[in-house]
Amino acid sequence: MQKGISYIQTNRPTTTMKLFIIAAVLAVAAAAPSSYKTYEKTYEKDYKYPEIVVTGQSDERNLDGSSRWNYAQSDYATREETQEQKKFVVTKVDDYGKETKEEVYGNTNKGSSYWVSPEGEKFTLTWAADDAGFQPAGAHLPVAPVHVYELPVAPVHEYELPVAPVHEYELPVAPVHIPFNGKGYKIY
Repeated sequence: MQKGISYIQTNRPTTTMKLFIIAAVLAVAAAAPSSYKTYEKTYEKDYKYPEIVVTGQSDERNLDGSSRWNYAQSDYATREETQEQKKFVVTKVDDYGKETKEEVYGNTNKGSSYWVSPEGEKFTLTWAADDAGFQPAGAHLPVAPVHVYELPVAPVHEYELPVAPVHEYELPVAPVHIPFNGKGYKIY
C-alpha cells in the first residue's frame, strides 16, 4: 500500500471546463445570423416614390387670438389656414323654454389645400368654419342631385259654394236689475 496523497479521478467537469463550454456556446450564438430585421431594414425607404420634403412653412400667432399658418412640400402639396376671433350672438334656451340672446367669442377658420394624387389628378379644397358651420368647397366633392318636381295643382271647381243665410232681425234682450244698498255697492 502506498502512503501519501491519492487523486481520485471523476467524470465531473472542472470549473475551467465549464467556463470554456459557456464561452464556446456564446461565440456560436453571436456568430449565427439573426432572424430579426435591423432598424434600417425595417424602415427602409421606398424608392418607388421620391422623398417628400417640406420646402416652405410659416406660422404667425397674434395677441388678439388670430393666427395664420401655411406650408408647401416638394410634391407641390400646399396648405394654408387663417383663424380669427369673432363675437357671435347666440340664442340660449333655458329649462322653461325662455330664449335669451348672448354675445360670445368664437373662432372662424378659413383655409385651402392643394395636392396631386398618385394618378396625376389635381385637387383643390377650400373651407370656411364659422357660426354657419363647416362649409367645404371643391370640384371633387360630391353634390346632391337637384330634383325639379311639379307641385300638384288643386282642382278648380266651376260651381259656387253655398253661402249661409244671414238673419237681419234683432234678438230681444232681457232687462237686468242689480240691487244696490244705497251706498253704491252691489248686493248679492
